[in-house]
Amino acid sequence: MADTIAQFEKVIALCRDLFQKKLVDYGPSWRIMRPQSITDQIFIKANRIRSLELKGVSMVDEGIKPEFIGIVNYGVIGLIQLAKGFADTTDMTAEEAMGLYDKYITETKELMYAKNHDYDEAWRSMRISSYTDLILMKIYRTKQIESHNGKTIVSEGIDANYMDMINYAIFGLIKLEFGEE
Repeated sequence: MADTIAQFEKVIALCRDLFQKKLVDYGPSWRIMRPQSITDQIFIKANRIRSLELKGVSMVDEGIKPEFIGIVNYGVIGLIQLAKGFADTTDMTAEEAMGLYDKYITETKELMYAKNHDYDEAWRSMRISSYTDLILMKIYRTKQIESHNGKTIVSEGIDANYMDMINYAIFGLIKLEFGEE
């Protein structure tokens, strides 16, 4: 588990660094996005990963890794938007956005640690393509929940699905950064 924690922290730092740099470039312009739009943005990234996995070649000089980073960061944005609601303007500072990023990535990380304990690091035996499929499945679940105005009968909510997408993307990033085990 110590390796997992160190690896998790390293890939989170990569994601956080890019998020912070984009805040400098664009500010929190994502505050205007409704959760459904964020779900669609994550879908675009996951679908591109799957397309690259199936085709084995990219026409744009960007690989799978930036897409997984995008899924992590949009997943955190989704959690922020669910908690705060969307805005008509960029109504927060970069510092506030980074504070919220840290809050939600920490909550997601703690969930991963708990599940990882219970599942005994089963994710390490999975293929990266399986994480892609699981993320896509979570997206379709999320879209279904969104079409029901966020209400479920027995299932976890949109926030839990975003957290799972983040964690699957982080597993993929760990495998891409550190190799298969």
